Amino acid sequence: MPILTISYILNYLDRTNVSFAALTMNEAIGLTATQFGLGAGIFFAGYCLLEIPSNLVLYRVGARIWISRIMITWGLVSAATALVVGPTSFYFMRALLGAAEAGFFPGIAFYLATWFPAEYRTRITAWFMVAIPISAVIGGPLSGLLLKMDGIAGLAGWQWLFIIEGLPAAFVGLSLLWLMSDNPENTAWLTEEEKRIVRNRLAAEQRPREVNKLSKAVVDIRVLILAGIQFGFLVGSYGILNFMPQILDTSGQLTDVQIGFVTSACFLVASIGMILWAGWVDRGHSRITNLTVACAVSGVGFLGAVAFANNLWVSVIWMAVAVTGINGARFIFWTIPPRFLTGVAAAGGLAFINSIGTSGGFVGPTIMGWLTDLTGSFSAGLLAMSGFLFASAILAWSLHRFVPGE
Repeated sequence: MPILTISYILNYLDRTNVSFAALTMNEAIGLTATQFGLGAGIFFAGYCLLEIPSNLVLYRVGARIWISRIMITWGLVSAATALVVGPTSFYFMRALLGAAEAGFFPGIAFYLATWFPAEYRTRITAWFMVAIPISAVIGGPLSGLLLKMDGIAGLAGWQWLFIIEGLPAAFVGLSLLWLMSDNPENTAWLTEEEKRIVRNRLAAEQRPREVNKLSKAVVDIRVLILAGIQFGFLVGSYGILNFMPQILDTSGQLTDVQIGFVTSACFLVASIGMILWAGWVDRGHSRITNLTVACAVSGVGFLGAVAFANNLWVSVIWMAVAVTGINGARFIFWTIPPRFLTGVAAAGGLAFINSIGTSGGFVGPTIMGWLTDLTGSFSAGLLAMSGFLFASAILAWSLHRFVPGE
């Protein structure tokens, strides 16, 4: 778990560090808010297109080799983003980064389901997904400081940001070839008795209306509803992730480094809330009800940020509420599909959910950028994010009908 959590921290750091690079990069290479939003979102074009093929390859060749390959390629592409010179090259590198990362998260979700039975899955998923807010806790101050490297070796600060934050993923990817085991059966540090216990616990898990064929998984009503829920909360997630530094910058009260620390503080609150919430859910409370509440809380947070847009610190508190709700929704969400998807249907079905849902990562930044240019304010975009989160809350509540006992 530690090495997987570190990997996911690097994943989100390389996916979202463009939000800090934008503080100086946009002017340097001539990007408008709309062009930046499109480029930030176009990451998901290649990502969504290749999700299912990537996870089916992982199912055949094993998680160790395939996750390692994914990390090495995305690390190199992320570092190479330092070479962009204008909108076209920016779009190209973002799309290439998405293609390189495709399959990482659903691959890990499938991998964890082969190790942990349902009663542990919420906590384990939370400890893995806490990497998302932690990446912002680390990435905010780090990115702000890296922007200060402007001029060293003839490179701009935003170029150093991509290089220094990108290459570690490739090195960790190489290490996974030695540190990772495909499943409990192939693990040297478990005894035969321990392997038997894990195998029997997983085999004994009761699954409502189990689906084990990919063709059935992609048309299952539960899968389609879950894809819609994820789409909604990821619109909000990536909308705020990619624009929070610029939103804070408009106050005129903070330096780049201070923006990094304020962003970090919001995600630190989300990290703590995420772990506490996971413990609450794992003590027998309804996953579906808590997923509904998480989406609704985030929607309220976005509304609060708009209502107090003229008061920086109150607005920041409401943005922290929104981020906490989104990250709560993330870890609860991914404990639900393994309850009824198994085998190749789990590998492909999880990727299908993620490929459809993650397209929200394209919509969120694109809407934020377009509405910002259209209105001259970030408030309209934040209101749109709120609407998507409330829609996800409604869809989440509907799951009570189709996934009993959750």
